[in-house]
Amino acid sequence: MTPVIEVEHLSHSYGKRKIYEDLNFSIAPGKTYALLGKNGVGKTTLIQILMGFLRPISGWCRVLGEDSYNIPPNTRARIGLLFEGHLSYEFMSITQIETFYAPFFPNWNRDLYYHLVDKLRLPHSHLIKNMSCGQRSQVVLGLIMAQQPELLLLDDYSIGLDAGYRRLFLDDMKEYLKDGKRTVFLTSHVIQDMVGFVDEVIFLERGGKLFQTSLQQFEDSFCCYRLKGHYDHNTVQCIEAINPVIKNIEAHADFIDLFSFRSLDTVADALKDIDMSLGNIEKIPMTLEDAFIGYTGRY
Repeated sequence: MTPVIEVEHLSHSYGKRKIYEDLNFSIAPGKTYALLGKNGVGKTTLIQILMGFLRPISGWCRVLGEDSYNIPPNTRARIGLLFEGHLSYEFMSITQIETFYAPFFPNWNRDLYYHLVDKLRLPHSHLIKNMSCGQRSQVVLGLIMAQQPELLLLDDYSIGLDAGYRRLFLDDMKEYLKDGKRTVFLTSHVIQDMVGFVDEVIFLERGGKLFQTSLQQFEDSFCCYRLKGHYDHNTVQCIEAINPVIKNIEAHADFIDLFSFRSLDTVADALKDIDMSLGNIEKIPMTLEDAFIGYTGRY
């Protein structure tokens, strides 16, 4: 099966600040992928590279089989792009912007566009500049879906949206994707939205370190183990050195949390090797957001 997106040996920087070095991954068709990471790791930069708006220092990307810096118009018409901020032509009305977009996309579905924007209960003459952020997002979503793209690139779709509009956005997107024929590559800061929506997660860390897995596998295998009691700085540093058993550690006043893909027994054995007392270790349940923070760290 030919990947929808292929990234090989990608390196990029802004001046002396390295964003990626030898970044490699691919995504298969028919699934929803979430690119997750803290601010500044290069998520939006990667979307810009994939669309050919930036050219990397080295390495290459292919999108729908084309070099990302040379995507022809007929291939671009197969890609639905949403950049953070839900930007659109504010001086146009609901009708005018649909009329403007339609000729660029051979598979344009006008009925699908109006099915989505009519949920706003606004006249078709209503100007985009007079809409709220959530209302604009619904217009943008309608424009993207009306294109009927094979690949959707959604860069922080949730920005500026309240809980109601975010839920509407996701519900409409799930309905649109249910035939399994389209691929989604998205970024978001609302981690809990990923539950029941995303198939695969790609964690991106500073410097370009990357980890890719299914969302279900991540939820099932990534654990938090709590050691109750007060531990000094030297002890915490000793625990941090237990690699690759411990992925991350968070120290609090009366306990420390250890995050790991390993079993409780494996973590316990690693702690015994550094002469740690284990009478008070226990596994702590986590939400997906807890697990995300545990994996990436708070800072």
